[in-house]
Amino acid sequence: MSALLEPGFEFVFELRVQVDDPVPIGRSASEDLQFTPITGGEAAGPRLTGRVRAGGGDWWVARGDTVQLDARYVLETDDGRVDVVNRGYWRASPEAADRLFAGGSATEEELYYRTAFVFQTDAPALRWLAESQFVGYARPEPGLVCIRVFRLT
Repeated sequence: MSALLEPGFEFVFELRVQVDDPVPIGRSASEDLQFTPITGGEAAGPRLTGRVRAGGGDWWVARGDTVQLDARYVLETDDGRVDVVNRGYWRASPEAADRLFAGGSATEEELYYRTAFVFQTDAPALRWLAESQFVGYARPEPGLVCIRVFRLT
């Protein structure tokens, strides 16, 4: 049997997605569905620069201490537009969660805030986005969600 290939990651850009306050939708006694509007933002890094168009959003469900995320928005670059679907999970230690909910901050090490992307585009210069798997390490900042995006090599 041959050795297993070790995954590698190439940093491609960071998203700084501007968000508005969550809109409670409700669901059940054990789950809480909310919608967070996306109001803009930017992408910058070694492989991509652009802006996040307003109008997308993140539908998220809290189940106990874990939040399941499902965001969709449009990224616009000089080379064309990209449909972004970004799904993942968020959880924090009780101490980090308390700080965040009180308006403080938490480091990436204190959070499990991981996402996986699917990109769609017909722009030839951006096809590489639709031909690989990408993952993100996210962190909240006031009014923003910041996601460092890596291509799985």
